[in-house]
Amino acid sequence: MTTKLSLATLDDIGDRASLPSYRREQIRPGILHFGVGNFHRAHMAIYLHELFNKGRDLDWGIIGAGVMASDQRMRDTLKAQDFLTTVVEQDIDRSAATITGPMLDVITAPDFDRIIETLASPDIRIVSLTITEGGYFIDPATGKFDPTHPAIVADAQDPAHPKTVFGLIIAGLRARREAGIPAFTVMCCDNIPGNGEVTEATICGLARLSDPDFADWIHHNVAFPNSMVDRITPATGQREIDMTRENYGIEDGWPVFCEGFKQWVLEDKFPLGRPALEDVGVTFVPDVAPYELMKLRILNGGHAAIAYPAALMDIHFVHESMENPLIRAFLSKLENEDIIPVVPPVPNTSLQDYFALIENRFSNPKIGDTIPRLAQDGSNRQPKFILPSTADRLAKGLDVQGLALVSALWCRYFEGTSDGGKTIVFNDPSADRLHAAALASRTDPQAFIGMTDIFGAVGTDARFQKRYREAIDSLRSNGTAATLQRYIDGTLAS
Repeated sequence: MTTKLSLATLDDIGDRASLPSYRREQIRPGILHFGVGNFHRAHMAIYLHELFNKGRDLDWGIIGAGVMASDQRMRDTLKAQDFLTTVVEQDIDRSAATITGPMLDVITAPDFDRIIETLASPDIRIVSLTITEGGYFIDPATGKFDPTHPAIVADAQDPAHPKTVFGLIIAGLRARREAGIPAFTVMCCDNIPGNGEVTEATICGLARLSDPDFADWIHHNVAFPNSMVDRITPATGQREIDMTRENYGIEDGWPVFCEGFKQWVLEDKFPLGRPALEDVGVTFVPDVAPYELMKLRILNGGHAAIAYPAALMDIHFVHESMENPLIRAFLSKLENEDIIPVVPPVPNTSLQDYFALIENRFSNPKIGDTIPRLAQDGSNRQPKFILPSTADRLAKGLDVQGLALVSALWCRYFEGTSDGGKTIVFNDPSADRLHAAALASRTDPQAFIGMTDIFGAVGTDARFQKRYREAIDSLRSNGTAATLQRYIDGTLAS
């Protein structure tokens, strides 16, 4: 027996999944969230669900928002099931389904006026974002706001009719100021170093293009807390939809599968108040930076490191890559010799223990996380997760052999075929350019790492160039597996 998920059918599935103890009519909106994807529904929405289950802070319900045409499909799917989501947590030794209900609505393009109207409502006290690392209009080489992006230029020329997340936030803030309503807090939940500062730089940078005085007002009146978020959450496909139906008897058009582990470290900067998230496991600290850097370098950097050798070796699932002794040993040596030594200390945390936890999480076969998901969007992820460690080591006069190998693997991946001859399907906004540069690097080694908007000064450093050439030459001559073995053995440079 299967049951289509909806508010009306909750009682019918109570024996198969954990249900909300709160009622929908008890919830009032308090948060508008841009980017209603799997991670948001497995992370922030779960924390709020757990808080609501305690009967706490029911005036912090979520209204979702999206500016991409693809967001409409998510809205339609969730609306058909009363904005409920089946979240399936999968640890190695247990699986459990939870029905979550803190979301009240989702508003998407082209209904931009309604998004602005909602942002202007005094009920909305927090605006949160999960719009991916590449969604902030930041030049990856400089880390600065890019005012020349066509979407930014369009919003700056017509600020009354914005179409970007940031233009909409500015319009909402302007409407609040005109109505005498205090500014909401803007809370970034994306994997970006200093994500609060980055978000502020983008919003103020865009506002300054059309109204410098209002940009100054935003700077002085809007809080942008930094945060570190963590939970491995793969994309939903037919596999997950079928498993939800077969294992739990629930027809959910877009269930979310995730690991049991979750973490959220957050600065306590919320002038209009916030939900009592500390009661459900969120850690509030005065400085997120050490936790954030640890996670970005060790976990996200680890994902970015194993993605390309696994793809070149025709491995599909992340846990399968960890079952491969060469990839697991490569990751361990890279983390322990190149990455962890340049990660600053984190309060009350052993970095070695943290990496051991990461290895265990990557190895979970139930998650079904895929190598194509890890390999996507490298043009935005490599400058945030890998190249900062490379730059730090170079600045300290340390060797970068392992990190240069990661860059070489990324280049070899963008040549377009695996070692087994399979065509690689790219998922990157700069895919055409990266593919052309990778092919050109067969005769001009500098063609790939010479993309200064991605590699910055790292690509021009002679020490990095030497290590990169050793790695890319080995990958082309000997293949991925043999190159990993040479790195592990310490013979890659010979």
